[in-house]
Amino acid sequence: MRDSLKQRFIAGCDEKIEKKGDNVGLSFYAFFKNKNDDPELLMEAATWWIKTHKLDHFEKAVKIKQLILNDM
Repeated sequence: MRDSLKQRFIAGCDEKIEKKGDNVGLSFYAFFKNKNDDPELLMEAATWWIKTHKLDHFEKAVKIKQLILNDM
């Protein structure tokens, strides 16, 4: 996964955790606008989420952040 997407995931996780606590769940769609303005980036995120890590649709933000940090 490209570094810019990793940074987007970390920032999004941090924001959700700060607002809603450590138990907040999210999907990879939470990191994108409701418009499909970058389909390649969306597919990269979906591939990392679904194929690489076999995650459920909703996962805890703390888990996602830790997976990203482990990949860096």
